[in-house]
Amino acid sequence: MLRRLLAAFALSVPLTPATAGSPPPASVVVAFDRESVRPLIVEGQANRETGRAVEANDPVRIASISKLIMALTALRLMDEGKVDLSRDVSDYLGWSLRSPHHPQAPVSIAHLLSHRAGLSDKAGYVIPLGESLGARLADPAAWRDTGPPGEAAFEYANLGSPLVATALEAASGERYDRLVERLVFAPLGVKACLNWLGCDAGMQDRAVTLYRHTGEIARDDPADLPPNCTIPVADGVACNLDTYVPGTNASVFSPQGGVRIGMMDLAKIGQALLWMEHNEFLSDNAMRLWLGALIEAANRQAPADAAPTFCAYGLGAYTLTGEGPCSDDLFMDGRERIGHGGEAYGLRSGLWFTLEAEQGFAYFITEIAPPPGGEDTGGSDPREVELLARALKLASDQ
Repeated sequence: MLRRLLAAFALSVPLTPATAGSPPPASVVVAFDRESVRPLIVEGQANRETGRAVEANDPVRIASISKLIMALTALRLMDEGKVDLSRDVSDYLGWSLRSPHHPQAPVSIAHLLSHRAGLSDKAGYVIPLGESLGARLADPAAWRDTGPPGEAAFEYANLGSPLVATALEAASGERYDRLVERLVFAPLGVKACLNWLGCDAGMQDRAVTLYRHTGEIARDDPADLPPNCTIPVADGVACNLDTYVPGTNASVFSPQGGVRIGMMDLAKIGQALLWMEHNEFLSDNAMRLWLGALIEAANRQAPADAAPTFCAYGLGAYTLTGEGPCSDDLFMDGRERIGHGGEAYGLRSGLWFTLEAEQGFAYFITEIAPPPGGEDTGGSDPREVELLARALKLASDQ
């Protein structure tokens, strides 16, 4: 009920931090079905200093939707026979990864992708170039004791992403950013990159600068773009990947949130999933594994007193639903949707599709205040709900 009241209020009184006469925060919503991709809402400025208006496919840091792209990369690499998602990830890393609370229990890529490995972000999850991924995981603060890996209670942990990306590098011998390009972006005709590595000058010129709700620059202003350093680097270490060895520390590519992509291109990824039973992007085995993980997660949903966020989290994806003890009906229409949301640096983003209506949306909105519980705690912002209510109406009117 509270969410519906917030949505109604937001529809009548736009909740923006902008002063009278100033442009609205950059927002883009793109609708897609199995055959088409079309922009619905494109408004605001990509950069206030230049006054450049945002365009429908301007690249933006999509935050945690990057985890869905990472899961698709893992599934595609599995289809090549190069990785087993249920195997002990230590076999790929080359060193033993164990929870100090359950030292006999192996950790798999599937455990990490589903946030059930027993990890915590309390030790931090950005491991700069020049630092050791293994050393970070040796910190007791990186772990919590809520059951052995696979059975551990769900806890959203960004720290699992560098581990998965590093394991995929070790299994393939390829750098993570190049692996994602080969297995996901190129096959789908998508132009995107991680931490601006591989995005050409034309894409960099169209970068969407992220602003916090206070108006402060958060990410991707010119100082954040090439030729300046775009990866995390330890003190005294050169910003240079020429000697980087795949399989050592893929945290430098920010697999947890560092994808830069436009919404028209992000929608192409959504199309591939919406049409997955009729294309060859994923094998039948990969599709069964991915969808099966969502079904399994739904069967062990959070108890009624749990926060209504991250419902039924599977392999790099989760569901939105207006039913059950764990619900987050972002679209306010009662339909179950599959995908992933993003939240960081004043941005909210999402890639969501419904099999029922065979329709999806890719979107972002900027200058959103962090939720009371802090970033990555899930849930919807009233302005985000308002934006998608407008998009649903526009889509139904077309």
